[in-house]
Amino acid sequence: MLVPAAVTVNQGISFAYLYLYSCMKFGAVPDALLSAIDFTLPPDPLFNQDTLLGNRVKVPKVFLGASTWGDASWVGTLYPPKTPAKNFRQLYPQYFNAAELNATHYNVYSPEVIAQWAAAAKDRDFKYCPKFPQSISHYSNFENTADLTHAFMESIEAFGPHLGPAFLQTSESFPLTSRHALFKYLATLPQQHTYFLEVRHPGWYESADAVATWMQVLRQLDIGAVITDTPGRRDIVHMHLPIPKFFLRFVCNQTHPLSFQRIDAWTDRLASWIDQGLEEAYIFLHPNSDGAVLELATYWIERLNRRCGLSLQAPVPKQSSLF
Repeated sequence: MLVPAAVTVNQGISFAYLYLYSCMKFGAVPDALLSAIDFTLPPDPLFNQDTLLGNRVKVPKVFLGASTWGDASWVGTLYPPKTPAKNFRQLYPQYFNAAELNATHYNVYSPEVIAQWAAAAKDRDFKYCPKFPQSISHYSNFENTADLTHAFMESIEAFGPHLGPAFLQTSESFPLTSRHALFKYLATLPQQHTYFLEVRHPGWYESADAVATWMQVLRQLDIGAVITDTPGRRDIVHMHLPIPKFFLRFVCNQTHPLSFQRIDAWTDRLASWIDQGLEEAYIFLHPNSDGAVLELATYWIERLNRRCGLSLQAPVPKQSSLF
């Protein structure tokens, strides 16, 4: 069990409780411990100066969504009353412009199924961001993966224009010492797609030099680095941009006041990056309860539109759907 130094056990909260709590969401901690954590975003590394070239692109793209198609609390507030859960997937693209697709981590779907999902986003500027199958990222040691990778690529390519970046997340036990097999695998991926890597073992973040070294490899491979901003693992908020695209997984304690303060800080940083040439941003919300997604998403979008000069649509109910 990994318990970062930023999180101290007090107020009668045991390590066992922290472990069980963090299993709900990676790096999650109870509300009672949030005040002990420094959520200040680190400064930009010099590394980013070779990625962001100083000029705002004409049309920066920002995509924001959830890691689920919906929550029961959305029925009657966002989705029409009495909407069954089986219909959430079809409705979701009407209210968000991106989805973090964790389902592909557990199953490689047929192109026919993926095409059906893509059809729900027809005529919309919507992106699905699939997670690599665990058969590759967790259980292969990145050896003998050609058939697995081919099947995954054949599957997700059925998204067509709605395919966003695919992200590969290694397990918390995957060490920096195994990086060569990982990088060798990443170098074999089809170059027509965008990829991001998320690594979780603390060894990847032990020193600034270590981070800079593997970030440079990602830059050479034209692969981005996921930033997971989660309360209990501040070490992985690395702020490096190997490519001029950004992928954030934002773990928070529902609508706790600190969640909104953290969103404000990220909005300021994104505004700076967009002014310097960031081309695309993908933001996915991971509150402890999916019922908080709507309020958090609306807040994010209002701040992004105001601070970054964007025109994103907040997830609001369509009047014809509710009456």
